[in-house]
Amino acid sequence: MSKVEILAPVGSKEMLIAAVRSGADAVYLGLEHFNARRNAENFTTESLKEAVEFCHVRGVKVYLTLNIMLSDKEIEDAVVQTVTAAKLGIDGVITADIGFSCALHSAVPSLPIHASTQMTVHSPLAIKPLKAMGFSRVVVSREMSKSELVEFCKTAKEYNMEVEVFVHGALCMSMSGQCLLSAMLGGRSGNRGLCAGPCRLPFSAENSNGYDLSLKDLSLISYLNELKDMGVTSFKIEGRMKRPEYVAAATAACRQMLSQGYVDEEISSALEKVFSRSGFTSGYYTGKLGKDMFGIRTKDDVTASDKVFAFIHTLYRNERQSVKICGKAEIKANKPITFTVTDNVNTVTVSSVVPEKAIKRPIDEDFVSQMLCKTGGTPYYFEQLVVSIDEGITVRAGDLNSLRRKALEELSAIRSKGVDISADFSTLNTSSPKKSNISPKTVVRIDNIEQLTQKVKKSDLVVVPISLNLELLPPNLNIAVELPRGISNEKYILSRLESFKEKGVKVAVCSTLAAVELAKKVGLEYISGFGFNIYNSNSLLYHKNQNALAAVLSPEILLLEAKKLSGDFPKGIISYGRLPLMLTRNCPIKNGQNCNECSKNKSLTDRKSAVFPVRCNNGYSELLNSKVIWLADKPSDLIGLDFQVLYFTDETPERVDRVIEAYQDNSSPDCEFTRGLYYRGVE
Repeated sequence: MSKVEILAPVGSKEMLIAAVRSGADAVYLGLEHFNARRNAENFTTESLKEAVEFCHVRGVKVYLTLNIMLSDKEIEDAVVQTVTAAKLGIDGVITADIGFSCALHSAVPSLPIHASTQMTVHSPLAIKPLKAMGFSRVVVSREMSKSELVEFCKTAKEYNMEVEVFVHGALCMSMSGQCLLSAMLGGRSGNRGLCAGPCRLPFSAENSNGYDLSLKDLSLISYLNELKDMGVTSFKIEGRMKRPEYVAAATAACRQMLSQGYVDEEISSALEKVFSRSGFTSGYYTGKLGKDMFGIRTKDDVTASDKVFAFIHTLYRNERQSVKICGKAEIKANKPITFTVTDNVNTVTVSSVVPEKAIKRPIDEDFVSQMLCKTGGTPYYFEQLVVSIDEGITVRAGDLNSLRRKALEELSAIRSKGVDISADFSTLNTSSPKKSNISPKTVVRIDNIEQLTQKVKKSDLVVVPISLNLELLPPNLNIAVELPRGISNEKYILSRLESFKEKGVKVAVCSTLAAVELAKKVGLEYISGFGFNIYNSNSLLYHKNQNALAAVLSPEILLLEAKKLSGDFPKGIISYGRLPLMLTRNCPIKNGQNCNECSKNKSLTDRKSAVFPVRCNNGYSELLNSKVIWLADKPSDLIGLDFQVLYFTDETPERVDRVIEAYQDNSSPDCEFTRGLYYRGVE
């Protein structure tokens, strides 16, 4: 069984101390830019150096987070920044952007790269392509059940891929990497590290408490040893935006569970009081979805936290002696005293004064061991100390203390030393964008067979959901089948893909790595969907190299930047439709009613009375935007793209035809609409 680690969040120096002294084996942190918690205090290059030194002396690993979408103008700076961090000695980097990840691995192949949960990995099928990209670890989606994790870990072991699981902390309603809510509602992108947390605001369904996008915090601490047995490598705590006391309590609870099989009542109580949303949930892991998973932060929750701070401070007030060392002291007559210390990797030897002849009482082994083993205030403790002394000599206690301090200081200096690492920046994509004055082709995506009108049939490509009744599809229609972003039943999807292939369909639209693998298994070509969050030229290049036919760009990209993306690979955007703002495994409607009570036309209403439709398919739910994107009257702005997608969801057949006509005639909006993020962009 490989060694497991408790991985704690760090957003400041005080949080770093709290995490390490409370028992963390590793920490993850971000620099001032390019990470998914840009609102945290974060670290400068100088303070990162200090953090790495502090951690490495104590045997704690440091992972740098660069887990956001990056633009073309940011990628080179991000790679340079990461190389700088690598030279300081970071132990790995957590990334989410495929283009950046590939560029980084090409530039610094020796640096371990971990696939962020923002990559929406929840199927074993994603492991093979991740390994090919250079990843050594994957942070899986929080929506996975126990049985799914068991199968995932089995496949991960075959590929020598480490598995990291969130075991405590905030639980987003949407699957990470598939949320556009904050970006669309306020221009602050979760995929760019500035989520404003709008899901914690009122969104109400029928018979609910009015907070139907707010889940309780996750806690799987009681399952740590079970997760360890199934092959999970890293137990991750969420919370870089929280207080040091929270990090200390969560880390200490994890440490106790691993070391003694249970958590003391005092720490367990403190953990719930320091931060919870009226308790915790293990819903996805145990398969108990529904109303019990929802929760909000109440006034009582806030008040309770103040009462436990004093106790939690005791958890990290003092240095934690966690680094095992061995030593050997030789005290010989007429020779300088020598003292050797080793951590089994690094060894230092220091010398001191020549011992004196004892006039009264000579020193003995007990006295020398007592002096040299005084490691309090340091992270070290002696597992073994061998002392060799000639008879009839003496040494001052102060000389032994100085010898010990010098040896441990030199050992710490070696343990905290940076690394010599080389980087090759020549692999960064520098090709020029393809220029075009041709209007983009039109791809129509429909949600049901009723929407397959005569006007839809005349489009360049029709995208249909995988659940569509094949018997109702007409022959000789240029069709692509859309795979779900949330994959819960691979056998069903493979069976459906086989049926589509038999019907003559040759192309699939895939928005996750697992979906691509499923399409390839059946022998279908594929188009990369919007769920890949394609935001830069390097990402386009990756999909081109994987033999994709085309790519739908991130809905968060500026239109001007979209057209500048380099290469000769076909690219397009969603130019019409209700964007799916969230992909959820626990349907928000379940906070008010069970599935058997649910109507087909369900929705949530926010505090401003905007209505957001909710639809369920393939074991997942999608929250749609209250407004449709409308770019029909902006045809000149779309020139330079290869195609545009008209993304139909809840429209009637008549409305579908009206929209297609509007895009043919370049008509002004005739409904409540948005331009999306194509002109205003995101932070």
